[in-house]
Amino acid sequence: MKSNFSKNGAVVVVGGGFGGLTAALSLSRCKQRPPIILIEPSSRFNFLPLFYELLSGELEVWEVAPFYKTLLASKGIVLIDQFVDNIDLDKEVVSTSAGQVIKYGQLVIATGSKLNSFGISGVNEHCLKFNKYQDVLTLKRVIRRLNHSNENRQNLVIVGAGATGVELACKVADLVDARTEIHLIEVGENILPKGRSFNQEQIQEAIRKRSINLHLNTNVLKVLENNVEIQSLSKQHSQPFSLNHSGIIWTAGVKSAIPSGLPETLIRNGRVAIDSKLQIIGRNNVFSIGDMAIDQENPCLGTAQVAMQQGEHLAKNVIAARQGKDLTPFEFVDRGEMLSMGIGEATITGMGLTISGSIAFKMRRMAYLSKFPNLFLSIRSAGSWLLSDGKKFI
Repeated sequence: MKSNFSKNGAVVVVGGGFGGLTAALSLSRCKQRPPIILIEPSSRFNFLPLFYELLSGELEVWEVAPFYKTLLASKGIVLIDQFVDNIDLDKEVVSTSAGQVIKYGQLVIATGSKLNSFGISGVNEHCLKFNKYQDVLTLKRVIRRLNHSNENRQNLVIVGAGATGVELACKVADLVDARTEIHLIEVGENILPKGRSFNQEQIQEAIRKRSINLHLNTNVLKVLENNVEIQSLSKQHSQPFSLNHSGIIWTAGVKSAIPSGLPETLIRNGRVAIDSKLQIIGRNNVFSIGDMAIDQENPCLGTAQVAMQQGEHLAKNVIAARQGKDLTPFEFVDRGEMLSMGIGEATITGMGLTISGSIAFKMRRMAYLSKFPNLFLSIRSAGSWLLSDGKKFI
């Protein structure tokens, strides 16, 4: 399908996560670079897969949460650090929180996801999150408080045993002293329900080695300031019970952060419906990628590698559309799964490898270094790593 739109209009990218930032940077490298506007309210990019190493001090802030101004310097991309209030697809404009109305020729919606509380009382009020730089700082303060408290026994609770939950549990367990017990709560029957079997086994052993209390088939009913009410689903007629906590982190799920103004007819199961070419259904000059988008014929997981590959492919299709050429379908190339397993350890399945331990940790870091959105920062980070002993823990 060829597209009809103003070929002189700007490409407006809403959202600067892995998908949006990759798309904007890929477009900036094109020979016939179009005008590019990136709308992102945060001052820092969040390299989420390496947040665990930022928490432990194995990586520095500039490596994991660099400023957008640094990443976009000399790229020819206009950065607008505002929230998007509304998108009007008929008028082809984006309205921001500061009252700006921005006309687009092509639009890329990549606003990602946000916490899903599933309607459970107290989650939004009392649970910590772990998806922004400020969340890492908050959790660091909690860990320091726990390690300097006068309590003989205290609990830190993590809800959700997907990738974020298990990686976080292992890392935090290496950072707290013996007086703090880690409790990992999962409503399902297994940890890492979408993970590879080898990684599941390695994470299971890492959890056992760290004496993390694992509560499978357990539902969270209510979260209060100092305790969480839970109930086992594996026992018939089991009674709810209360678990005291000195901190609780919610990693149990996310939902799409869909901007206001998009018609309900475009939403499928809480995500924006796109075709194989990453275009929103029925809108040939509007694209969507990342966590918030779904191609129902070929659905992908909401991971960083999916979003980055989509961002790269989207840039090609945007340029093809501006040149009046046919767009090509997106094909995801699975490059495997890499998970942190505490300080200095990781597990990897993919790229022809199944490996865990310290070697996997080094390979994981090198793999992510190669994906840094800024070549200078990537080289600088590699140099910093080679010159350091990697033991700068909190």
